[in-house]
Amino acid sequence: MKKILNIVCVDDEKIVLDSLNSQLTRNFGNNYNYEFAESAEEALEIIDELRSDDEDIIYVVISDWLMPGMKGDELLEEVRKRVANVKTILLTGHVDSNVIRAIEHSGKGIECIYKPWNEEQLVNLIKGE
Repeated sequence: MKKILNIVCVDDEKIVLDSLNSQLTRNFGNNYNYEFAESAEEALEIIDELRSDDEDIIYVVISDWLMPGMKGDELLEEVRKRVANVKTILLTGHVDSNVIRAIEHSGKGIECIYKPWNEEQLVNLIKGE
């Protein structure tokens, strides 16, 4: 049986999630299952549900940085504790470059891109290029 690869997107703004959905679908089509959450808590619930099915693999988690409740970098660190070999991408327009550099160089494996993001850059990060 073929394993299902999942991309989970998290942002408290629906317009951002809609844009990610359009770009991911345009570039990857049906190669992935896409899940969308409007909070870190909702994202963790989705991730735990996906983890409970042995056939599902969480391939990438893309998260906004500034969200109510839990910041994106904290969410991505938690995801990396729960899921082996997951790609994590922090999508932000709110944090200054010093904080981004600190996250990127923390050794936690979190990639960072700025809003408004470049679609090609996002696609290349997901592909691992």
